[in-house]
Amino acid sequence: MDGPLDRCAVTPYGRGAGSSRVRVFSWLDRVGTDFTVGSYLSLPDARASRLLRHPLSLARAERRLAAIADGRPRRLLLHREASPLSRGWWERRLLTSAEFAVYDFDDALQWDHGAGGLLRRAAPKADKARTAVRYADRVIAGNALLADWAARHTRDVVVIPSCVALEDYAPKTVYALHDPPRLGWIGSRGNERCLLLIADALTEVHRRTGARLTLVGTTGRGLGPLEEFTDRIPWSTDTQRTAPAGMDIGLMPLPVTAYNIGKCGYKLLQYAAAALPAVASPLGVNAELLRQFGMPAPRTQDEWTSALLALLDAPAAARERLGLLARDVVGLKYSYDVWLPRWSAALELGPVPS
Repeated sequence: MDGPLDRCAVTPYGRGAGSSRVRVFSWLDRVGTDFTVGSYLSLPDARASRLLRHPLSLARAERRLAAIADGRPRRLLLHREASPLSRGWWERRLLTSAEFAVYDFDDALQWDHGAGGLLRRAAPKADKARTAVRYADRVIAGNALLADWAARHTRDVVVIPSCVALEDYAPKTVYALHDPPRLGWIGSRGNERCLLLIADALTEVHRRTGARLTLVGTTGRGLGPLEEFTDRIPWSTDTQRTAPAGMDIGLMPLPVTAYNIGKCGYKLLQYAAAALPAVASPLGVNAELLRQFGMPAPRTQDEWTSALLALLDAPAAARERLGLLARDVVGLKYSYDVWLPRWSAALELGPVPS
């Protein structure tokens, strides 16, 4: 990369990863300006087992970061982290190399101190997030909780939520229950175990109604007894667009942790974009979304059982009202079209295309 770069975005994952797709690529597709994008290995995640299968690509990715920094971009957007191997040095070097640098994060990375495998312990995200917030000229936080933390370390923080595009989801039009009813979930392999938090409730609902689980995004079998009534659909842009409309109720259970309190409610926004009634744990942003959507916010197994049975027993028109209200709220408050001017202004890109 010879000479100064104009606009550059650095993200740890490719388009196949929800975070990078939602927080980087979907914005870049809309701004009408050219960005040089460094997406590390362009993989859907950075698990050590996956990285070790690509040693040459790993070396090239590290060299690419150096080339970006040496190119001294005029505008730099860094999302989450620059490298899974960094302990903050790449984040600092990249952000200080640019004329104007923006750091974007959408999870409580500041509280991710490396629980899990060796790589996560050796290069915890908390160190990188703290460094990035300090050296960025501006920080974009996915919600108010993340922004409050960032504001302790830097003066310039703006909140831009994770957004959805209504046109990316086929809206649900039929609210009569399937036979058997379909309880749905969208997500990655690492997160599907959240469903085990409500295993008793799901089992009881299945016993009473015959309801089955539809999981979009994973193909392994890791849910124990729940597998008896679970069907899986591999993730693709097409299945993400169409599958929610084929569900009766969306699910988003979460364990009560500091990290989850910082989440941006994206799964719930996806269900809403598809006009799908949903039930979710009222943590962080979820609590406000559920209030706006008028949807159940259970905390205990019994509450989950009651909430799911109530929605399944409700008239189709009641489920339709919930779904359509949620879709309307998303279109007004959480769509890319609504937030594009603010995102473009946060990166100081000038007027957005009409």
